[in-house]
Amino acid sequence: MSIDDVALRPVAEDDLPVMERFLIDPETAAPFQWFGWWDTGRWRRQWAENGLLGDDGGHLMVVRGAERLGFVAWRQVRPTRTTVYWNMGINLLPEARGRGVGTEAQRQLVRYLFANTTALRIEADTEADNLAEQRALEKVGFTREGTLRSIAFRDGQWRDAVRYSILRGDLA
Repeated sequence: MSIDDVALRPVAEDDLPVMERFLIDPETAAPFQWFGWWDTGRWRRQWAENGLLGDDGGHLMVVRGAERLGFVAWRQVRPTRTTVYWNMGINLLPEARGRGVGTEAQRQLVRYLFANTTALRIEADTEADNLAEQRALEKVGFTREGTLRSIAFRDGQWRDAVRYSILRGDLA
């Protein structure tokens, strides 16, 4: 699979079943994103409201031509009343993993957010055992900030995560 053709685009209504696989199929979400069955209508309601693109966050499909590979998402973080930045993440279908797609999609999302918002900072969290995602974030230019102890409960136990960030000035 070539990463040259990987692109981000707004979510279309017929993309929603692809996204919903991460909510209803443990094999699609495994090994790091399966947290049990979720409300499968949540993205449909948000899509009907704003196309999954809002002032406080959004979702974009990761595609290669007509092939849907997964999606990226971001949400607003407001640590003080005068400060706003983004937290972003990615979900790729199993067949798209391990081929550089995630790195390229996240690189494009960082560029998109810095080009279209005034945010100075973008952060991303991943489980401490998710070494592939950590490598992808580092390839994009993220800096590892530290470990968040016991931040997520998955598969019967609390999991540590690693936080990464990239600042507007970090882009080459």
